[in-house]
Amino acid sequence: MDTGVKPEYDKIIRYSMTLNYNPIICAIDTTDIDAASVLIEQLRGSIGAIKLGLEFFTANGANGVRLLEHHQIPVFLDLKFHDIPNTVAKAIKATAGINTFMMTVHTSGGRAMMQAAIDASMEVATLTGKARPLVIGVTVLTSLDQADLHMIGIKENLNDEVARLADLAQSCRLDGVVCSPYEITNLRKHCGQDFTLVVPGIRPEGSAQDDQKRTLTPAEAMKKGATYLVIGRPLTQTQNPRDTAQTILNSLK
Repeated sequence: MDTGVKPEYDKIIRYSMTLNYNPIICAIDTTDIDAASVLIEQLRGSIGAIKLGLEFFTANGANGVRLLEHHQIPVFLDLKFHDIPNTVAKAIKATAGINTFMMTVHTSGGRAMMQAAIDASMEVATLTGKARPLVIGVTVLTSLDQADLHMIGIKENLNDEVARLADLAQSCRLDGVVCSPYEITNLRKHCGQDFTLVVPGIRPEGSAQDDQKRTLTPAEAMKKGATYLVIGRPLTQTQNPRDTAQTILNSLK
């Protein structure tokens, strides 16, 4: 099958976390760079990476991301690209000067768009001389349930829809997908052990569910086969983020 990936890029090494693997990614959901910096410093050593999303990037752009690089912590740039293939490729190439280890595209953007995204990530690696960033597909947002899918015209069972989109992403050589905790088991069986599963909707015992409709505890998600856990408010809205993160990390051992 033609994956759309240029042969000369086949040997480019994708980004991998250090041997001191920590699956916790903290979602830094703020537009305030100073507040983000304080929080990252509090969490450093207790988490594996930070996630910067649309809220932060819209307010601060690439320069805002660069201002946090001195913390020397991996950055998951979660911008969920979804556009025509050429635009998505150019958007990914535009991140070449930003130290990111992972980024996202919507799988519903289709085969050509995902192929353009993975190809662009390899060009970024060629330009920077660094391992290429992981490209992760967004399947069905964790804020959606079966009723929400029906309202937007998708009649397929939610789990089947997620699996179908994950299959498409894997066939395009994406590194993995974002999925809810309740899709982990099925996708791990479906896509194999090397497929990266990035899991939001993680809520430690006693945490509020907020706008996430499909949640599990960190330990439950890891037991099912998650690769990375994205945790936001349970870390960012606690009085002692470091202790909370360390408690979560200890629960995974």
